[in-house]
Amino acid sequence: MKNAKMPTSDSYQDYLIEALKDKIHAAAYLTAHLEDEENEPGLLELALSNVFESLGKPNMSADDAKLHLEKLDALLSGEGSATIYALASWLKVLGLNLTVAVDAGETGEEEDSTNVAELAEVGNV
Repeated sequence: MKNAKMPTSDSYQDYLIEALKDKIHAAAYLTAHLEDEENEPGLLELALSNVFESLGKPNMSADDAKLHLEKLDALLSGEGSATIYALASWLKVLGLNLTVAVDAGETGEEEDSTNVAELAEVGNV
């Protein structure tokens, strides 16, 4: 064990971006941010930016990526129902859908990660 080396680790951001390349993981990540009762300003924008970096940026030209991020800034500063539709459209480009589900607390059912993943997967048809 004299020559054993400690494994080097990537930064959390690198790990997160790699993990978010899985669309089911990305959908669950955004769902967690949207359902957070202690929503802090800027965290949703950061989460959306992280998902964009994983799913959108590698598949777009630099100009298209810049325009897509500018669209995110504009839609997050908007008001009213048009903002929801704009967010749904923005997510669609990344291969994700904005979905509404029944709150597990309302139905008395226990929610587990499999149900969330299945819901996210159904939304990606």
